[in-house]
Amino acid sequence: MSIVTRTGDDGTTGLLKSRRVSKASLRMHAIGNTDELNAVIGVVLTDQSVSEQIRAHLQTVQRHLFLVGAHLADGTAKADHLAEATKFVEGWISAFEQALPALKKFILPTGSRSAAVLHLARTVCRRAERSIVALAESEKVPPQVLAYINRLSDFLFLAARMENKRAGEEEQLVS
Repeated sequence: MSIVTRTGDDGTTGLLKSRRVSKASLRMHAIGNTDELNAVIGVVLTDQSVSEQIRAHLQTVQRHLFLVGAHLADGTAKADHLAEATKFVEGWISAFEQALPALKKFILPTGSRSAAVLHLARTVCRRAERSIVALAESEKVPPQVLAYINRLSDFLFLAARMENKRAGEEEQLVS
């Protein structure tokens, strides 16, 4: 079976349950931004300097993001397993918060290459979150999707900080 179907030549795309929607719809923006986030995390994983712990977490996140995309495409499916995924991410956040000094000021998204790309992933995550919130304001989105994506940006921020700490990079405070 070919990837070329020509069914999207009219500006629509198929979702789960054979429903067709505009490629410019809020739902497709949310799905596309989530897909882009997953791709950026894939770029992070190409950096061989990323710690094994963060690498393992990011590989898990990529699988979670496929579930998020599926829930965005359906909108009606139960998302209880994403609540469990959110708990995993919260555990990672707690561990990183204990390992890092508390911040008293904002920091610049810089440092080691892996940290910088994790900061990029964080900003893409926040864009995905904004598009999911916009969708949720007009259509059904499982609340577990919103909770997961919100927590994920916190994790990515702390993962960037952890990578800088591991690399011996001093955080650049905004004064």
